[in-house]
Amino acid sequence: MKKATVRSNILEALSLEDLCRFCQADEAWVIELVDHGVLDPVGGQRHNWRFFGSSIARAKKARRLNRDLGINTAGVALVLELLEERDAALRQLARYEALRSSDY
Repeated sequence: MKKATVRSNILEALSLEDLCRFCQADEAWVIELVDHGVLDPVGGQRHNWRFFGSSIARAKKARRLNRDLGINTAGVALVLELLEERDAALRQLARYEALRSSDY
């Protein structure tokens, strides 16, 4: 299993245009991600949208799934949801195992 790495070049917030450049994607595709609930921008109008931390990471991961595996937007949304559920289950299992091993 691939471990997450800590990176020192943390991005605070990106506009829609900046996120498109960062992910090497077109605006329509990013808007589709927002429509499918994959990304959650802050700001009412598209020209005011700002994407923060987790949305930036999700957009980058979504782009890789789309580009490398050819998964459409609805599929990307499902895959990301399932990956997050798996990660949550693994964290819960690790906590359980840590508690269990501390009992011995």
